[in-house]
Amino acid sequence: MIEVLPLNGLRVVEFSHAVMGPACGLVLADLGAEVIRIEPPGGDPTRQLKGFGIGYFSFFNRNKKSVCIDLKSKIGCENLSRLLETTDILIENFAPGTLDKLGFSYDAVRQINQKIIYCSLKGFLSGPYENRHALDEVVQMMGGLAYMTGPHGNPLRAGTSVVDIMGGTFGSTAILAALYERTLTGTGKYIPSGLFESTAFLMGQHMACSVLSGKPVPPMPHRVSAWSVYRIFKSAQDKLVFIGLVSDKHWIRFCEEFQFADLLCNAKYKTNADRINERDILLPDLETRFQKLGFEEICNLCEKANIPFAPVARPEDLFTDRHLCQKWLLPTIFPDRTPTVMPSLPIEWNGEVLPCRLPPPQVGEHTNEILDSLK
Repeated sequence: MIEVLPLNGLRVVEFSHAVMGPACGLVLADLGAEVIRIEPPGGDPTRQLKGFGIGYFSFFNRNKKSVCIDLKSKIGCENLSRLLETTDILIENFAPGTLDKLGFSYDAVRQINQKIIYCSLKGFLSGPYENRHALDEVVQMMGGLAYMTGPHGNPLRAGTSVVDIMGGTFGSTAILAALYERTLTGTGKYIPSGLFESTAFLMGQHMACSVLSGKPVPPMPHRVSAWSVYRIFKSAQDKLVFIGLVSDKHWIRFCEEFQFADLLCNAKYKTNADRINERDILLPDLETRFQKLGFEEICNLCEKANIPFAPVARPEDLFTDRHLCQKWLLPTIFPDRTPTVMPSLPIEWNGEVLPCRLPPPQVGEHTNEILDSLK
């Protein structure tokens, strides 16, 4: 058990909705900061989302407190001003200019608290697009990520809110840097982080590829792999397993464990380069062999061979993954009182997992506690 979390004693005020802002706040909350979500009367509309959005609030808001404040009222603005006097960090991911219109721009908040670190999470940073609205899917399309994910002519967004989450994580990284700078200067800072620019950063490896190859980069489904065996195979039960052999040592261990002696002895398959030249023959042969083997047998042999492999899982499969179940799934209770487990922040602190101290809050659950403490 971690006795004192690293950000213990820091107060964060979070104005957010959906994913990007809550993801930023979640990182700080899991690290021990007191994160206070400011919600309008009736609560954040994210709580009521349907479809794929049904899990947003419940996952991204553990270890946080909820305070309802009507920022369109005088008393609400006064309460917020008093709260900001005691705040280290402010996070917001509202539409451009929203907090400015309510009287809580960075310049206004700095007059209340010179030490505050003010992180604005936006669709676009300064430039021609800065006043545009953005969504995760919008910037995936603009930034080339959707093009890289789907096959030619069928751009496809990634299967999770990857840019929202990464943009929020980049924001939390900037906040931690600003906290360190504050120990040296004694003053706070305004830090914007952008969705579109986060996408561009994620695409940097492909941009570098285009420069070095001198050719347009093909989408991932059409890429030419540098490895002879690097693909998904079907088992006898038609279950899918990815296998990636990225060295000649992998190839040798693979053939030995699966008892493919004929492949190991074949001079045409001696090196990775040789196997690439023979891929049109080798891969169909492997497909046929794997379809005669059971799914569990394939996984067990891959593990014994100590080669990279992965069953192709669905999100629900993670609840019973034996590695995650050892300690990486945190017990929590959703706002509708459903007990469950959710993935922890993917770091260890002194060998321990950062705990779930608070379940996602009910609407305004901590309003009286927080406001009374300011009197």
